[in-house]
Amino acid sequence: MSQSLWKCHGPVMAAGAVCILVNGQGIGPLWLTGIALLVVGMLMRWAMTRAQRPSGDEAPPLALDVPVEGRWMARNGPATKVPSHTHNLAQTYAIDLARRPAPEPVWFWPVARRPESYPSFGEPLLAPADGRVVAASDGQRDHLSRSSLAGLFYVLAEGFVRSLGLPRHLLGNHLVLELDDGVYAVFAHLRRHSLKVAVGDRVTAGRPLAECGNSGNSAEPHLHFQLMDGPDVTSARGLRFTWRYRDDDGREHDGVPADNTCFVPIRTTTADRPDPYAAP
Repeated sequence: MSQSLWKCHGPVMAAGAVCILVNGQGIGPLWLTGIALLVVGMLMRWAMTRAQRPSGDEAPPLALDVPVEGRWMARNGPATKVPSHTHNLAQTYAIDLARRPAPEPVWFWPVARRPESYPSFGEPLLAPADGRVVAASDGQRDHLSRSSLAGLFYVLAEGFVRSLGLPRHLLGNHLVLELDDGVYAVFAHLRRHSLKVAVGDRVTAGRPLAECGNSGNSAEPHLHFQLMDGPDVTSARGLRFTWRYRDDDGREHDGVPADNTCFVPIRTTTADRPDPYAAP
């Protein structure tokens, strides 16, 4: 019951912000109400985040296939920092992947780029193991990148506003896959209308699921990937995973690449797997 209540922290904080913004009489009942709602909302968010911290008896990392093909760069991953993002929304061990090479960030111009300017955009995303699709959404638009100093400030403000709403406003177009091991994989920031599966579909490792996009709380087209112990990102806990990959120096690894590491996947087997680049 309490956890269901904590999920409402966004609307509570939004109501507080509205009270403060519409208040035109200085410090008074409406202003104090707004401050109180903001404080209550932040406490609710803190309680929800605390409840999603991993327990002390975590399972060993689950070995999975890398859910992309080609050369990608790891960002915001658990090999560098835990939590890699935040415990909130089960992102403790989440990782971001972007195709490389890609346009370099700039200070002032262009302020933003079209998502098609990035090689990640439209890349196929693959099932990391056998499983079943339990949630899927791909109706949100792919927005411009936030590729400048102004874009950075904008995405920070935008991320705060998105956090006041439902999780889908942060995740963008997304897919949740229940793996046969009983854990759940999340793919976020998918390209609009790119889903190749539907809720209830059974998938095998290596099957194309969707395409990489730039929807939701995303500064440039990339894949946000995480594992959870339940299907609901607002109540589940993040889980660890390992991949087999080869870095730019040719060394092979079992684990998760550190931030800013460029790598290519090593497949455990390629037999009977569909070609993600093949025409439908």
